[in-house]
Amino acid sequence: MPQLNPAPWFAILVFSWLIFLTVIPPKVMAHTFLNEPTPQSAKTPKTEPWNWPWH
Repeated sequence: MPQLNPAPWFAILVFSWLIFLTVIPPKVMAHTFLNEPTPQSAKTPKTEPWNWPWH
């Protein structure tokens, strides 16, 4: 049964992960958002109590 011989499959697994770990992270880290978020004001808005008509 060739599935039980780990030599070629382990090498393929290791080399594929090395390729993924060297190619994908720079592409992900170079991603920039189109619209940079603007900081909102720190003051909390004044909330009004609800006027329940049945209470």
